[in-house]
Amino acid sequence: MSADAESTKPKQRGRPFEPGQSGNPAGRPKGARHKALLALDAMGDEAAKEVMAAVVLSAKGGDMRAAEILLRRLWPERKGRPVTFDLPAIAAPADVVNGLASVAQAMAAGELTPDEASAVAAVLEAQRKAIETTDLEARIAALETAQGGNRS
Repeated sequence: MSADAESTKPKQRGRPFEPGQSGNPAGRPKGARHKALLALDAMGDEAAKEVMAAVVLSAKGGDMRAAEILLRRLWPERKGRPVTFDLPAIAAPADVVNGLASVAQAMAAGELTPDEASAVAAVLEAQRKAIETTDLEARIAALETAQGGNRS
C-alpha cells in the first residue's frame, strides 16, 4: 500500500459512533451495583448481627457511648422544640413589626436560640405575605365591582 493511498482514507478520530449517540445505548441496568459495593454489603450483612449484639452488650455493661448509639437509632433527635414566648397577635402587615420585635427580645433574653428566632421570623414573614395577598385580592375585587365588573 502506498503512502498516497493511506492519506486519502478518512482517518477515524475520537469515538467510533455518531455524535449524539451513546457508545453504550443499553447502559448499566437499573439497580446494578459495582462489585466492590456488593462485596462490602455481603461483609456488612454477615457482621451486622454480631456488631449489634456487641453494642447492646456494651450498653448493658455501662458503656455510655454504646448506649448513645442505640438510643439515637431508637429515638432520633428532634429537629426543633416547641418554644413559648409572648408574641402579639398578627392581623395586619404592620403588626409584623411588633412581632419581630418580640422575637428579637426573646432571643436577646435567651428564651430563643438564633436559629429558633430565625425560624419564627420566617413564619411571621409568611403570615405577612398571606395577609397582604388577601388584602390585595379584596382591593382588586372592590375595584372590579366599582367598575361594574368590566375588564379591559
